[in-house]
Amino acid sequence: MITGTTKLIAHLGYPTESFKAPLIYNPYFEETGIDAVVVPMGCRPEDYPAFLKLVFRLSNIHGALITMPHKIATMALLDETSTSAKVAGSCNAVRLSSDGRLIGDMFDGEGFVRGVLRKGKKLEGAHALVVGAGGVGSAIAASLAQAGVAHLAIFDANATTATELLDRLKTYYPQLQVTIGSLDPAGFDIVVNATPLGMRGGDPLPIDVDRISPSTFVGEVVMSREITPFLEAARARGCAFQVGTDMLFEQIPAYLEFFEFPTTTADNLRAIAKLG
Repeated sequence: MITGTTKLIAHLGYPTESFKAPLIYNPYFEETGIDAVVVPMGCRPEDYPAFLKLVFRLSNIHGALITMPHKIATMALLDETSTSAKVAGSCNAVRLSSDGRLIGDMFDGEGFVRGVLRKGKKLEGAHALVVGAGGVGSAIAASLAQAGVAHLAIFDANATTATELLDRLKTYYPQLQVTIGSLDPAGFDIVVNATPLGMRGGDPLPIDVDRISPSTFVGEVVMSREITPFLEAARARGCAFQVGTDMLFEQIPAYLEFFEFPTTTADNLRAIAKLG
């Protein structure tokens, strides 16, 4: 039930038809008795800079979830951003501080890292390869750096994209060994597919799976299918792995903490979500 006291979380993106967050957050709010609601708001790119400022003028606004195509544009509209957002170059959560400043953070990578840690994989001192240096790959790289990996290799088909991420990582994590990688996963403890490869039938595998060690932990970001061909091939080699939707569910507790709501576990969110 939405009342005059309900805290509003705007879910900003365009178009809105595929938005999943309301189907996860709102059942949780209802079950927990939190007087808040996530509302999809379809905002076109040309209207977004003005609209973000205006929506935070509402007296009952509590925060915003930011999705495509606004994650990058949001960075220039905020008063303060986290290191993860700066490294990623994008933002997916905004809240209003007590003194009226807009504060942004990025939780895609946090969700990935929380999932890996909860599965018992040690990240501190690890050697990681992230294939794909776009928005989600940059966010995962930022969170792996924050988690204390010793060496982070970045590969992207666009060499400029990879180099720009490498430069941001060196700026904010000067002690981290960061290099331009390749599609060869040999010698890495963690290997992440942060590309869209696997969304469509017939896509090539994102890396040379024959070179993956069975002891390597493999992560995926594609959510359109639970077990992608990449994960299937990694599983056949004996690798432990994380599916794409784990990143989604694992980041929501971090969002809840950011918005200062009572938090929960990814397993509980999966159980009560109404995704159909």
